[in-house]
Amino acid sequence: MSARARAHQQAMTDEQLAAELAEEAGRHLLALRSTGGAEGKALGALADRAANDILLAGLARWRPDDPVLSEESADAPARLTRQRVWIIDPLDGTREYVEGRSDWGVHVALAVDGRPALGVVALPAQGRLFRSDKVQPPASPPRARPLILMSRTRPCGEAAACAEHLGADIADMGSAGAKAMAVVAGEADLYIHSGGQHQWDNCAPAAVALAAGLHATRLDGTPLVYNRPETLIPDLVIARPELGSRVVDFISSRTGTDGHFDAC
Repeated sequence: MSARARAHQQAMTDEQLAAELAEEAGRHLLALRSTGGAEGKALGALADRAANDILLAGLARWRPDDPVLSEESADAPARLTRQRVWIIDPLDGTREYVEGRSDWGVHVALAVDGRPALGVVALPAQGRLFRSDKVQPPASPPRARPLILMSRTRPCGEAAACAEHLGADIADMGSAGAKAMAVVAGEADLYIHSGGQHQWDNCAPAAVALAAGLHATRLDGTPLVYNRPETLIPDLVIARPELGSRVVDFISSRTGTDGHFDAC
């Protein structure tokens, strides 16, 4: 690497680094899928590993003091003692990637003291990149009938109940990042999930959504907290602010003391 290129890399902000790594991994994933050398589960496993290697190598080179929590790597408990932790999902939506769809992404996030401090969500097959340091609130006005997004493969009972309560429509989509960024872009109004996710699934999307002024919490309204020992995050809602608060209030009103949501 030339001295000029090295100086550029060293001067990069965390956001710039995250964006460059996410784009690099995305380009590689597109090229890998287009070669036709593998398919099905074999392609998914190859893609997960290749994207993970790219992100880990870049972070190790340019942020060597920061630990990383990745879906595709063994967890390192030492991360729990650190303020800064990178949380990455090298390929969010492996199923969609393998099926040749466009609703999959690359997530790179930095949690600081448990907060989603910055995030980048790349949607390579759509040619889109969302950065928490450059995102804007949705430009389109709210719909008369809000549009709720939920998982293609894990239907959410809370989403159906909220749709009835809000007079909203429902659509499904792959990849947590693709759904969250559709809300950020104003292409949908809410993303509701209760089927269980992990920190790497939603840290980057939450960081981008919060930077855009959107609502991003657990379904009970508590904050999304990262770099915890348990990587599971059971549920979340990402929404326009006025709708997010309505969803939280509705869910709370239908949740019993046992924590069970009454969808009826």
